[in-house]
This record gives sequence, C-alpha cells and structure tokens, in this order.
Amino acid sequence: MSQFRERQRAIAAVVTCNALEVFDFVTYAFFAVQIVGAFFPSTQPQAGLLLSVAVFGVGFIARPLGSVVIGYYADRAGRKPALLLTAVLMTIGTLGLALTPSYAAIGFAAPMLVVACRLVQGFALGGEIGPSTAFLLEIPDERRAWYVSLQFASQGVATVLAGAIGAALSAALGAQAMAAWGWRVPFALGALMVPVALYLRMAMSETLAAAPAPGPARAATPTTPWRPAYLALGICVVAGGTVATYVGNYMATYSTTVLRLPTTAGLLATMAVGLATIAGALAGGRLADSVGRWPPMFWLRLAVAVATVPAFLLLLRSPDVATLLAVSAVLAFLNTASGSGALTALCELFPPQRRATALAIVYSVGVSLFGGSTQFVVTWLIGTTGNPVAPAWYVMAANCVAVLATMFVPETRPAQSRRPRVASV
Repeated sequence: MSQFRERQRAIAAVVTCNALEVFDFVTYAFFAVQIVGAFFPSTQPQAGLLLSVAVFGVGFIARPLGSVVIGYYADRAGRKPALLLTAVLMTIGTLGLALTPSYAAIGFAAPMLVVACRLVQGFALGGEIGPSTAFLLEIPDERRAWYVSLQFASQGVATVLAGAIGAALSAALGAQAMAAWGWRVPFALGALMVPVALYLRMAMSETLAAAPAPGPARAATPTTPWRPAYLALGICVVAGGTVATYVGNYMATYSTTVLRLPTTAGLLATMAVGLATIAGALAGGRLADSVGRWPPMFWLRLAVAVATVPAFLLLLRSPDVATLLAVSAVLAFLNTASGSGALTALCELFPPQRRATALAIVYSVGVSLFGGSTQFVVTWLIGTTGNPVAPAWYVMAANCVAVLATMFVPETRPAQSRRPRVASV
C-alpha cells in the first residue's frame, strides 16, 4: 500500500470511530426530553428535565479517570491499542443505553443502569481525545492544524447524523412512538456501526512519535518549552469552547422548552450546528496553518464572547426556525474555528512521550467541569431566574475566561517568522 493510501486509511480510522463515539455520547443530549419519561418520571416537568441533564453530566465524571488511564497507556503502549480500547468501551456503554428497560418495567434499576452506561461512555470518551489528537498531529505532514481540525470536523459529522436521524424518526413515528421507543433507535444504529470503525482501527499503523524506539528513551521534541502552568491554562481555554459547544447542543431542548417550537425545529438546529462545526473546524485548521495558532485561537474566541448575548436576544425577539438555525450555525462556526487552532496549540505544547496523557487531562478536565454541568446549569438558571437569555450570559462568562487564558499561551507553529506575542507563564 502506498504511503498516501496508508495515511488516508489511518485518518479515516481515527475520525470515523471518533465521530461514532461522539455520536453515541451526544445523542443522549438531543433526546433528553424523551429520556425523562422513560427513566426519570416526575410530577414536575422541570424536576424531571433536571434529573435527565444531571445524568447527562454523570458521563463527564469518568472522563478525567479515562484520560489519565488511557492517555498513559497510549504514551507507553502506543496510540493504536489505546484507540482500540476506547472503541470497545464506547460500544458497551452505547448498547447498554439502547437495551436498558424503562422505569415502568424494572423500577429504580433503570436509572441506575443508565448511570452505569454513562460512566462507561465517559471513561471511553475521556481516553479518546488524547491518543486520537496526538495521532493526527504526528502524521508526517506540515499541515498539522488541518489534520487536528478533523477531530472537530468528525464531531460535526456526528452532530449532523444525530440531528438527521432524530428528525427523520420524529417525522416518521410521531411524538408518542418517539417517547415510547423511538429515541432508542439512534443508540442502536451507532452500536451497529462500531464494527466498521474497529476494523479500520485494527488496520491502522502506529505513528512515529508513539512507536517504540531503540535505546532507553525517545527524545522529546516539544515545539515550545514545557511548563506545568500550561495544564491550567489549557483547561481554561478548553472551558470556553466546551460551554459554547454544549449550549449549542442544548438548543434542541431550548427550542422546545423555551421557544415553544416543534421538536423538528430543534433537530434542524442540531443539524445546522453540525454543518457549521464541520465548516468552522476545517476553516480554522487552514487558518491556523497559514497565520499561526494564536490569531484564530484568540480573536475568534473573543468573537464568541461578544456575539452570544446579542444572538440570543435576536432569537428571543424573532423565535422562528430561520432565526434559530442562523444563530446556532454562526455561533458554532466561530466556536469550532477557534477550537481548531487551540487544540493544535495545546497538543504541540507537550513532548511526544507525554502528549496523549497531558492533552487528555487538559481536555477531559475542562470538558468534565464545564461540559458535564452546562446543561444542568442553564436549565437551572432559566428555571430559577425566568430569564431565557441566561445560557448566553453563561457562555459569555466562560469565554471571557478563555480569552484571558489564551493571552498566556505561546504561538506553537513551527518556524514562526513573526515575534510571538505572549506573556510569560
């Protein structure tokens, strides 16, 4: 097999399985309203929805543990075996969600099983980001940010698929059937696709940076001097993008519970977010390779912080499907375009033998603290304050913190001709 074809197969193996894992994980968020009735019956709809999104957050609790365990494994045994492990674990968690009987059938055991499945999914997804991003960065090509951007693009593909399947099922089955069993179908479809992804990953080659080398140790070749403070800065940078991402995923629920739009409108918004995520990720990767990692990482993150509140005010003033799609797509594009540069820079900050573990910790801790709580927080804020703009203020606050942290992250593009503009850490 030629080097080009082998490279393409390796990329396909990483991004395809990553897309499936993200699809399985976020599908829960898209069908939170239906899951309430199946596993969390309550006489108060607000309480039931809070329980549902709280269990969504449970999946994030296991992420830091998965990032440390699987990230360490990837830095010692290689990227390939770690990526195979995450795929198997995600399959177990997803099948469990699809097959768990409802509360009416087995009582309190149902939500307990759902919690267990979410923990397995979280452990797997926490361990996925480090090895998969490191693998893409270590492909022998100068377009490093472009390859890393495929990580976010695959998440956009997963979002589009989840929205398309959800919209098709809603139109074909109706609200009653969706609440009874239709929401299980996307989980089952995701599980059925995993064998394909596993086959691709079994055939992939190990990257050079992770391959065992003769001698006592491999030399570290970080682009910039490594400092422990980068872990804290990275978590803050990830937090801004995470809050924006999960508020975007929450738009399906927001459109039905706040804007009073039909379920199909929320699922269409999900698809718009997915398409904008693909476009933004690829555009951000190209931009980060051409002008450097820092400009898109900083300026586009600042744009998210400034634009979110006005965008939500516009949406509330014109609560129709067209405005919902436009607001969701624009914010998602800006968020992921910034994220491509940020993820590349954070990955390049660490030497190869620490890269998978360090990046996994940064990403999973940031996502666990803020992604796992975002939907619960915004649901609680809306219910407590009665202010439907509350999610936007939360996004703005988190992204202001990310902007400040980015000011201290150095430019990491190799052979940078311009002088770095960065404060020392």
